[in-house]
Amino acid sequence: MVALGCAKNLVDAEQMLGALTAVGYELTAQPAEADVIIVNTCSFLEAAREEALREIRQAARHKTKGRCQVLVVSGCLAQMHPELIQERCPEVDAVLGVSTFPRIAGIVEQLRREQGWRPIEVELPNMPYQEYLPRRRATPPWTAYVKIAEGCNCNCTFCTIPSIRGAFRSRPMEAVVREAEALAADGVRELVLIAEDLTHYGHDQYGRRRLGDLLRRLGEVGGVDWIRLLYCYPTKLDDDLITAMAEVPQVLPYVDMPLQHAHDGILRAMNRGGRRASYLKLLDKLRAALPEVCVRSTFIVGFPGEHREELAALETFLVEAQLDRVGFFPYSREPGTPAADLPGQVPGGVARARIARLAALQEEISAARQSALLGRRLEVLVEATGAAGEPFEVLGRSYRDAPEIDGVVRVSGQAQPGELVTVEVTGTTTHDLEARLVSC
Repeated sequence: MVALGCAKNLVDAEQMLGALTAVGYELTAQPAEADVIIVNTCSFLEAAREEALREIRQAARHKTKGRCQVLVVSGCLAQMHPELIQERCPEVDAVLGVSTFPRIAGIVEQLRREQGWRPIEVELPNMPYQEYLPRRRATPPWTAYVKIAEGCNCNCTFCTIPSIRGAFRSRPMEAVVREAEALAADGVRELVLIAEDLTHYGHDQYGRRRLGDLLRRLGEVGGVDWIRLLYCYPTKLDDDLITAMAEVPQVLPYVDMPLQHAHDGILRAMNRGGRRASYLKLLDKLRAALPEVCVRSTFIVGFPGEHREELAALETFLVEAQLDRVGFFPYSREPGTPAADLPGQVPGGVARARIARLAALQEEISAARQSALLGRRLEVLVEATGAAGEPFEVLGRSYRDAPEIDGVVRVSGQAQPGELVTVEVTGTTTHDLEARLVSC
């Protein structure tokens, strides 16, 4: 299994792995040893599509010259561009969209029996997350992603997600709680809640947003130490949700909140709900309720119509907002999106130069915010032990570090992966911390 893209895609891949191992398939990390190869793809941006096609072509070589009997392409690229996969990679046996993976085991079995059967199944997305399906987690045993919803109703003008994943659909709260209980019983200490729009959770099921209520329920699950939120939409971080984050001790003071820009005209053209002033007001509210909060955001640079004035507004905002962690991405002109037809398209080279300038500014801000942690005591989830000869015995993450996204904490002292330990910060860099072990 080759799993590309975001954590939501990874959960889909984990369910496919669970379905296949449940009927007797064994997993291998070596493509040359595999009878069946599945490439679960991303299609959010042009760069993601090119990466997916490279991985498919690499897998195809094992089909034509190696042991592989069945090559399946699934996920977002399959959903959006099945004809592109057929044209570029004729070795592929099946093209399966984002709603098909609950039937993956039966499809693979049929492909092995019926040579020449080449299904293309990309029906409109429904709610593909099936609670009854087994799941073979690919994350460390102490951390698990929990997908609480699928799809998005925001319709940002640059985004293809609604076309790929469909309208927003929440999972029932009881189903999410049952999954959390099962994960905790399996030794999971950190639940990472994910969705395309986490903060819209419950609106379709219950007539109002209920992420705060869900957090309160999850806080009652025994054995869960950390609950982390990813992909919050800023205009939906309401008072009830912020109160729940402050009240439920397991909920980490960490907010991943893509703002995308800070010039009101650009935000309007993006069809984003917030504006610069409301973003700053929200940050003040978060910091008042959660004094230790770590705020991560992302910004699109080079959106159509972005000129010197708009770029300067974004620079000023970064200084005012004092965000902890920021990612910058060049605008990608995606066919079929409203933004693709807007005037004032910005050349890619110009966007990349602007990103370099913004990143240098943000690096100073992030480094200063990190240095403020010197001498502080933090809880760290240990993930690995250091290699022989390294000055730090332990690598882990604090509440400020989402898996595979943010930094790490390098700790002097002895501890085992999966343990939660208390450390004192002794050094900082722009993204990482150095610390000494205080206690387990």
